[in-house]
Amino acid sequence: MTILWAEQVLLPDGWARDVRIVLAADGRIASVTPDSPPEGARHRVLLPAPANLHSHAFQRAMAGLTESRGPDPGDSFWTWRQLMFRFLDRLSPEDVQAIAAFVQMEMLEAGYACNVEFHYLHHRPGGAPYDDLSEMSARIAAATATSGIGLTLLPVLYQFGGCDRRPLGAGQVRFGNDPARFARLLEGAARALAPLPADTALGTAPHSLRAVAPEALAEVARLHPGPLHMHLAEQQAEVDEVQAAWGARPVRWLLDNAQVDPRWCLIHCTRMQPEETRALAATGAIAGLCPITESSLGDGIFDGVRWTGAGGAFGVGSDSNIRISLSEELRTLDYSQRLRDHSRAALATPDKSTGRVLFEGPVPGGAQAPGPESGGIPAGLRDHLLALDGTAVDLAGRQGDRILDAWIFAGDDRMVREVWSAGRHLVRDGRHIARGAITADYARTLERLADAL
Repeated sequence: MTILWAEQVLLPDGWARDVRIVLAADGRIASVTPDSPPEGARHRVLLPAPANLHSHAFQRAMAGLTESRGPDPGDSFWTWRQLMFRFLDRLSPEDVQAIAAFVQMEMLEAGYACNVEFHYLHHRPGGAPYDDLSEMSARIAAATATSGIGLTLLPVLYQFGGCDRRPLGAGQVRFGNDPARFARLLEGAARALAPLPADTALGTAPHSLRAVAPEALAEVARLHPGPLHMHLAEQQAEVDEVQAAWGARPVRWLLDNAQVDPRWCLIHCTRMQPEETRALAATGAIAGLCPITESSLGDGIFDGVRWTGAGGAFGVGSDSNIRISLSEELRTLDYSQRLRDHSRAALATPDKSTGRVLFEGPVPGGAQAPGPESGGIPAGLRDHLLALDGTAVDLAGRQGDRILDAWIFAGDDRMVREVWSAGRHLVRDGRHIARGAITADYARTLERLADAL
């Protein structure tokens, strides 16, 4: 049993003062008692730590390698994608494990307690399966055993190169499976996850409407009862292709042809019309937003004002992992709304500041997306917690919502000093407990990949 005490804690019903929190040995919160005298480890501010609900771990090793304009004057998501395909053809299972451990370490140091890994790199270069079909899933599990982060693994079904069912291209063949082989891969992934802690979860991810047949989409939804994630309406070319092939825009087609409910997490959704936004929000599905990556790739701007106004749930993820920063994801999400609408404090409500709305969204939303029992600081849930630096100058004199506003808009993730993931105290004084070894292994991997692009 561990006892924490904090001057200010954000609970599900709002801010509380002088809070005693008891962490049980099973990784859950045993009790939460406001107005208690100081006891145990003392902190100024404790917050629930959200999940990073969308990550492609291997892309972290590409950060900084795709910022030169290529021969195509219309450099875009699609030209970046070709560079990504070339890069991944160089990756070995050992590389993927080292990169994933480093990514997870950075997530923890940024304040995330869980990693939801949208995992589609399954096979050898050239597309032949490994002797163990789930070799790459096992590597993500091994990285998690090193970093200690909570993991929800989402093996991805990727069948085709487009809505016309064309074969996968040279850069995509490492992703490809038919539904029958995908079912076997999912079974292997479950075995790989079995030794990990109880907060580990397995879900499924049909990659996108472009890459999965309609009949396979329904089959994947039946394969496993866990979370179901999918890219949706990210790029205009994708919207146009789906509409031409299937007779409706992606969001409308999905709403008309699938039982979309809170189990679903739809990633990006930056190309929605107002009616689509309201209709999708009403299903209870999570909008999985990745504002840093969406900015980097020119995806577009998610309609956060209309979505939250319709009661829509959302969380955030680091996606391409070009930069892993919880505070910056939230800040970028809000600033995109201001730039589009020429407004300020666009997401704030009469009783909650912008920072509060931004932060509280990913707490229940991020918990819903990975599946394990987390999502706040009530007794009984998993103790996913973060402590902010009580000595940070930007937090001096701040109370309540202004703490979150100062962290997100005036500060950065250096304010994150302690992080617990289901009882595992993994970040202490701002550093992951295995930072040295994880970073050294990652650096050796980067040296081997130096000429990959």
